[in-house]
Amino acid sequence: MKNVFTLLLVLAVFSLNAQVKISGKVTNNKNKPLTGISIVLKNTYDGATSDSAGNFSFTTTEKGEQIIEASASGYRPFEQKLTIGTADITISATLKELITDLKAVVISAGSFEASDKKKGAVLTDIDIVTTASANGDVTEAFKSLPGAQQVGESEGLFVRGGTATESKIFIDGTQVNNFFYSSTPGIAQRGRFNPFLFKGTVFSTGGYSALYGQALSSALVLESKDLPEKSEADFGASVVGVGGGIQHLSKDKKSSWGFSANYTNLWLAFNVIKQKQDYFKVPVVFDGDVNFRFKTKGGGMIKLYSYLSKTNVGYRTNDIDSAGMKDAFTLQNINQYHNISFKQNLKNKWKINAGISYSNNKDDINNELQNAVNEKQIITTPAFYADKNFSLSSKGNYFQNRIVLDKKLSGLSAIRFGTELSVSNEKSAYTTYSGTTYSQTVKENMVAIFGESDIYITNSLAAKLGVRTEYSELLNKWNLAPRASLAYQLGKYSSAGFAYGIFYQNPERKYLPTTSLLNFSKSAHYILQYQMLTATQTLRMEMFYKKYDQLYKINANGPGAAINNNGNGFAKGFEIFWRDKKTIKSVDYWISYSYLDTKRDFLNFPSSIQPSFAAKHTAALVFKKFILPWKTQFNLSYNFATGRPYYRIAYDAGQSKNVFTDMGTTINYNSCSFSVNYLPTIGKKDTKNFAVWVLGINNVFGQKQVYTYNYSNDGSRKEPVTPTSKRFVFIGCFLSFGTDRTQEAINNNL
Repeated sequence: MKNVFTLLLVLAVFSLNAQVKISGKVTNNKNKPLTGISIVLKNTYDGATSDSAGNFSFTTTEKGEQIIEASASGYRPFEQKLTIGTADITISATLKELITDLKAVVISAGSFEASDKKKGAVLTDIDIVTTASANGDVTEAFKSLPGAQQVGESEGLFVRGGTATESKIFIDGTQVNNFFYSSTPGIAQRGRFNPFLFKGTVFSTGGYSALYGQALSSALVLESKDLPEKSEADFGASVVGVGGGIQHLSKDKKSSWGFSANYTNLWLAFNVIKQKQDYFKVPVVFDGDVNFRFKTKGGGMIKLYSYLSKTNVGYRTNDIDSAGMKDAFTLQNINQYHNISFKQNLKNKWKINAGISYSNNKDDINNELQNAVNEKQIITTPAFYADKNFSLSSKGNYFQNRIVLDKKLSGLSAIRFGTELSVSNEKSAYTTYSGTTYSQTVKENMVAIFGESDIYITNSLAAKLGVRTEYSELLNKWNLAPRASLAYQLGKYSSAGFAYGIFYQNPERKYLPTTSLLNFSKSAHYILQYQMLTATQTLRMEMFYKKYDQLYKINANGPGAAINNNGNGFAKGFEIFWRDKKTIKSVDYWISYSYLDTKRDFLNFPSSIQPSFAAKHTAALVFKKFILPWKTQFNLSYNFATGRPYYRIAYDAGQSKNVFTDMGTTINYNSCSFSVNYLPTIGKKDTKNFAVWVLGINNVFGQKQVYTYNYSNDGSRKEPVTPTSKRFVFIGCFLSFGTDRTQEAINNNL
């Protein structure tokens, strides 16, 4: 026994002498210690866990070449080859963070995203259609966000001191011409497209991506839905019309087709709610669309969408230049839009996105000077009275094709580049009271090449760098537009961002053709952002500065054609957005505020002035409460803006230039809108059919609103431009068969 004990003791001592100590420290790429990191020799049981200082230590009897590994959730594994002999070993292990969607900072300076899936989305798509002041219009919903102006006399988005034409709208990557119904004097028109067509929306109030161009101020990027979850049908009836459609999903869930048709007639609404205009042709709209969607073998998607609408409207207003006379305006419009988009994953992490769009828009406008009994009058003295009798026919064809290649790099980093070709052909024929017709044609071919990269250095630091160049055949000029955005994560929920970009745009069609040699108009954006984003609360603050150069000036006395690029301007300010789903039980609300200081010298402006479409202060409150037992949602919106300046700018023959002859400021804009959505289930409890009853009232309190003023030809009279009625009431019922969206509405609004 004594010999056995001696032998075991000798073996134990030998074993201790054979063990090697491996120790060291684990840090991140900022040299900060990491706690709780697992460190092991691969394919052995030998290892340890790092302490609060990042230190670790363990012993091993393994010999020869080995691999030590340090790993933890959220980090890339660290591996190092070792040769274990008899000496102790010290290791320094540096772990790099994995860059993932869940942890990475979001680059968002200058843009609001509406989506129910993407991280960093400020709004969901259902938010857009349940905003009381929006009336189901995509662009109206974004007027409750900072940056957008409350302009009611003209359609479009007026953003950060820019005109409506400085904001462009894109569907599945390609630009949409005539997104809004055709203009009528003094009345803003709504968008043509159903908001439920889209699954994602990005509203860039500045500094937008290099993938898009030809917009000095902002870009509204809309992404259409893919395959529906189930086959379904819907039908709706309201005080303004009826409509319905079908979406059919194939049995293998790899393709779908659908269509919808709508008939809008405002006869009932206008007979109940008195309108300022005398409508002898109540607005009537027929529109319809069809869509086809196909999944490809590689997980890609092909989408085809076609839209057609026809509009007819006519109304009389009092003639501002005379007593007892009227201006009778009529418009007939036919619009069609077609879009094919294709996306496909390729080899080696490449992806292709391509799109082709074509649209055609035809307006036939007629205007007559009429007497008290609605008879046409031709008065040649003064001569401008005769010019109140005219007709205008315009037709535009627009084509765009676009290809973007995208490659994923390590983590979330990516590069993308592509090209697009835009072709337009616009013709107009203006016929005077005497029957003389003046015809014009404006053609443009534009080629663009662009590239962009997303660079994620860490989860906390990311950049988007891009450049875009365009060639305009109309101007016979090239431009070069760099873009850059940066985001840095300050804390778990907060980040700071910066965006910069140069943007170019061609002259508007109404200022063409011209014999002058023109260049692109130009703007430069600088944006600083702070954002705090949690699951239930959002705070965004932005400061911006925008510099305009090479703005178009038009002929001061004569046809309004562009004559040079001598205009300039600036816009600067700050904005705040706060959204809260937490503080008040079952209540979701947001508040936005914008301060804008802007001046510009362009078109017929005699000097640099604050444009009449820009208010210094704008604010909005949106409040939503869903009462679950009642399946009812109450929505309230309040929009405010300080008064906007208005001017009478007239040509002074003695000075041979335009001068101010009067100026002032409108009253403050106030509007409170209210809506109720009731969502009962139709039929049995477990049915997939449901209904939405909607009651909406715009400008509930009938607050007086003045957008601007119109002046008579001699300047002796001015008349306010106001809404067509003090308030508008909407009542409708919308039925869906095949899919119960009640819970979807609840989940998205609590």
